Amino acid sequence: MQGLGVPLATPFDDDGDVDHDALGALAEWVTDRGVDFLVPCGSNSEAELLTADERTAVVETVADAAPDDVPVLAGTGAPGLRETLELTEGAAGAGADGALVVTPFYFDHGDDDVAAYYRAVADDAPIPVFLYSVPKYTGYTLPPAVAGDLADHPNVAGMKDSGGDLAAFQRTRARTADADFDLLVGSGGVFAPALDAGADGGVLALANVAPEVASEILDAHRSGDDDRARNLNRAAVDLNHAVTAGHGVAGLKAAMRSRGAPAGTVRSPHRPVDDDTAADLAALVDDAL
Repeated sequence: MQGLGVPLATPFDDDGDVDHDALGALAEWVTDRGVDFLVPCGSNSEAELLTADERTAVVETVADAAPDDVPVLAGTGAPGLRETLELTEGAAGAGADGALVVTPFYFDHGDDDVAAYYRAVADDAPIPVFLYSVPKYTGYTLPPAVAGDLADHPNVAGMKDSGGDLAAFQRTRARTADADFDLLVGSGGVFAPALDAGADGGVLALANVAPEVASEILDAHRSGDDDRARNLNRAAVDLNHAVTAGHGVAGLKAAMRSRGAPAGTVRSPHRPVDDDTAADLAALVDDAL
């Protein structure tokens, strides 16, 4: 799981059902534009609004649509161990190559509890496990020391860090540098700086809307043109903010639709953005491309 990943949006039809035809088309749309791996059932996929059976079906659709050289990292995290293991087994059976497991949420847990939970998941998971720290949604930040300890587990393959804290990111990189551990940034606004800091890639909501831009940032960094990578990233910062912190998943899908991407609609309690907001988002997309 290196390079550019996308937390793939889940298209819903007007009745609120998963539109599997649109989902398969979306997987092809982003991979044709430079995405290296697909991440169904992540935060931007509205995974917590899907049933367990729906999540498995979404993973299966994405795995079937993915080209042979594009791996699938499925979000399988839940508040408790048993549900996480069931979701992970379902994702593996549906064709996922790895499991992205968010830190346990809803209840408060100490660092030792979280570490023990991840070890239990990794012990039983039939596919490699990736840690996922997204404090915006969970209220918990996975400490670099805990990530470093978990990196020694033979079935813990990496981590997605969506905290947006570059100093913490670098501490995590330092503590995992000697392990076989893919460290991915989850904040598009700091993609280029994170690559400078040793990221192996990113899983970016931005890549649902402008995969070419995110791919170009990565290519510039890999070619040694870090100034160009940073400049490209700056040009996309406003769009990235608008489709994440600004307007959330509803804004993300509106921006995707402005490009003709098969985004579908959102699932309740999300509501579509209004026409003025959709127009503003379309303008930001035009500016970033």
